[in-house]
Amino acid sequence: MSTLITVVKPHIKDCFAINFAPLSLTDIYSKADDPSNGAIIIMSGTVRNQTGGKGVICLEYQAYEPMALQVFYQIAADIRQKWSDVNRVVIYHRIGRLEIGEISVLVAVGCPHRSEAFAACQYAIDTLKHQAPIWKKEHWQDGSSTWVSIGACENDCE
Repeated sequence: MSTLITVVKPHIKDCFAINFAPLSLTDIYSKADDPSNGAIIIMSGTVRNQTGGKGVICLEYQAYEPMALQVFYQIAADIRQKWSDVNRVVIYHRIGRLEIGEISVLVAVGCPHRSEAFAACQYAIDTLKHQAPIWKKEHWQDGSSTWVSIGACENDCE
């Protein structure tokens, strides 16, 4: 039995990336901006110094980029189905080693109304965490480290 994979093309106004470069709130905001927006909601995920009470010194992210981008495209397509007024969807995720305080993920949604923008942005980050093939390695202060998928980490890491 074979499984069909649906390839989703990104909407022309949306932006997506997975890269090693630091993420910029200003850049993501400008990519989500549109003259018909009444709201731009941005969710910024940052590296914190502890998880579950255990000291963290840094995180290392890896992704299966082609599949992760397809997940991003599908998230945006789903958003446009659920909230048809959405103008822009922007999803950027970093990979590589990130230090405490650095931004690991930025999700932005531009929309005429704030309630839809908030809902769509929350849907985007929640779905990304459950479905995107992105993994992080937590480097602990005691010298140990552990790889976890973002989805598997979600209950303990929010």
